Amino acid sequence: MRRLFAATLVAVSVAAAAPATAGNDLNGNGAPSGSHYTLNIIGVPKNKTVPTMTGNNGHRIFVPLSGSSKILLSEGAFSVLDANGTDGTASFQLPKPAEFVQDATTSTSDYSVFARALGKPGGEAVVTTCGYDKVTGERVCDTLNSLTLRRSTGKSSFTNVTRELLYIYADLTDDGVDNPQLYPLFSDALRDYFWQYDNTGLKLAQLRFYPCDTTVDATGEVSSEC
Repeated sequence: MRRLFAATLVAVSVAAAAPATAGNDLNGNGAPSGSHYTLNIIGVPKNKTVPTMTGNNGHRIFVPLSGSSKILLSEGAFSVLDANGTDGTASFQLPKPAEFVQDATTSTSDYSVFARALGKPGGEAVVTTCGYDKVTGERVCDTLNSLTLRRSTGKSSFTNVTRELLYIYADLTDDGVDNPQLYPLFSDALRDYFWQYDNTGLKLAQLRFYPCDTTVDATGEVSSEC
């Protein structure tokens, strides 16, 4: 997966400062050093029209400045497939982060996600990772952690949000026992994965994807090689 990620970074227009490095070399803004893919999620007060989205999707997705949108997720090289989330849905493609292991209490992703909130202070967005049960068709969202991005005054720093954006923690069994598990994106246990993006005035959420491992557990604890 690491080589696949590196090939993906070459294949797309990547915001890169230097070749990727191992270790815990964080910049002053909280992000690792090295090559990465950047996705900007931009809150706008008015809906975008279809012509403005044609042939220029780049590395950004537009969402309502106030309201909700689904960012549909599909497996593959990093790419914005539909930049207009102001009509209710956008679409983003990204690699499979990890394999699902039954009864595992931790999982190590092959890449990591860092996020920060930018723009005018006061805005906030909540992002929840969801999918649909393949058998019942029921919507399944992470029951433990959603990602809250809040623009406070002063400097905005990146934090590791791999757990919140690349995994769903849920109980998919029907045995009467509470036994949730960590399911990475694109696990066969679910289908049609998406990020539910609920915005209350956040003008810019910036995501960066780095080719370094992060280990997560069910409680939300993370340890990273970034």
